[in-house]
Amino acid sequence: MKVIFVAPHPDDESLGCGGTILKHQKSGDEIHWLIMTTTTGDNRYSEEFSQARQQEIQKVADLYGFNSVHILNFYPATLDQVPMSDMIGEVNAIIQNIQPNIVYLPYRGDAHSDHAVVFDTCISCTKSFRNPFIKSVRVYETLSETDFGFNPDNNGFRPNYFVTINEYLDKKIEILNVFTSEMKAPPFPRSEESVRALALLRGQVAGSLNAEAFMSLKEIWCD
Repeated sequence: MKVIFVAPHPDDESLGCGGTILKHQKSGDEIHWLIMTTTTGDNRYSEEFSQARQQEIQKVADLYGFNSVHILNFYPATLDQVPMSDMIGEVNAIIQNIQPNIVYLPYRGDAHSDHAVVFDTCISCTKSFRNPFIKSVRVYETLSETDFGFNPDNNGFRPNYFVTINEYLDKKIEILNVFTSEMKAPPFPRSEESVRALALLRGQVAGSLNAEAFMSLKEIWCD
């Protein structure tokens, strides 16, 4: 199987499905990472920060063993200002080159506007008549974003697909700690304690000790 994990920002994929990435890798699947934004060239970030972030991305890519990493040249917190057609064109080119069977996306109802834009961009690239090789589309939750998406008109994140990650949780946290500016002590939501607590909660629903939860939007089983 070929699997692509789409992240609005580096660390989203690890928060939402770090254990699942490791499980796909161990199962022998091809795993690919698409990061929608970069801080390089963005004058809101220092050159030192951008260089450190690039080093973090490379280290994380090595720890996961990604077959490919793709970083688009859009800036964080500005995706709602970019023409959708521009983003769709770039994402679809990568999708058609990789031809993934499974696509993981951020939840559209997350608090960060970039997540909604990334979802809308990518979901348009998963149409069966456009890219028939895509058989599964799964949406992940992101600590500090999904849990703060307070939209009264939104039904909220309702998982219906669970991946047990008992043997992968420690490495998931090790990888998350590579992002030194993103992980902090509780009660900050992106903390080791929060990651473990959410994994435990999702695991109880799945009949396991630890799990990651997803909303399955499409599952096709072909003859």
